[in-house]
Amino acid sequence: MKKIIISSSIVIILLIAVGYLLNELSQSRKFQFFGGLVTSIDTNEKVVALTFDDGPGVNTHEILEILRKHDVKGTFYLTGYEIEKYFDDAEKIVQEGHEIGNHSYSHQRMVFKSPSFIKDEIDKTDELIRQIGYEGEITFRPPFGKRLVLLPYYLSKQDRTTIFMNIEPDSYPEIAADSNEIVNHVVENIKPGSIILLHVMYESRRESLNSVEGIITSLIEEGYTFVTISELLEFGIQE
Repeated sequence: MKKIIISSSIVIILLIAVGYLLNELSQSRKFQFFGGLVTSIDTNEKVVALTFDDGPGVNTHEILEILRKHDVKGTFYLTGYEIEKYFDDAEKIVQEGHEIGNHSYSHQRMVFKSPSFIKDEIDKTDELIRQIGYEGEITFRPPFGKRLVLLPYYLSKQDRTTIFMNIEPDSYPEIAADSNEIVNHVVENIKPGSIILLHVMYESRRESLNSVEGIITSLIEEGYTFVTISELLEFGIQE
């Protein structure tokens, strides 16, 4: 009986260790089994990319108005489900000259999913992105930043880059709750080639939306220029 208990304990410990390792690998900002992974660009040019996850949503018109006011082009990682729900708003994002990325169809964690599920999530959203009139290259950002083997493998077969970020203030509750703290966090951590992630499409993310104008004006004062992801990729070495 004692040997059984010891053996069972070892198995449980190993399973916990494997689970922890897989979780860390699935959200790593430095490593990916297949394909390109970009969190920022190594460049001396003071260029940064402002990116928005999720949507379109109820605040589409507000974020577009802010960007239009400051003549800034952003990159919007949209979900297929929300494109269908707010199709006219999605078209408006394209019409105003912003870049569109694929953020999956249903915004589920794309780990431990079948190859057919992954293909359907990406392909269906690509098709919707084309339907709203976007003609540029479509990069991909995984929901919740999660991926392991099958998703990167599928993207690598399409020669598509996985886009992450190196500044994500919304990921820290104590920062995300205050728009001024979000602005300060971005300004304190910015560097040439940074990719900034914000969530602005929902009222639950109002502070994120409220931070956008402050981020733009603060970084412009520091000499930064805002570019889209595809433009940023042309500036230097991908990190």
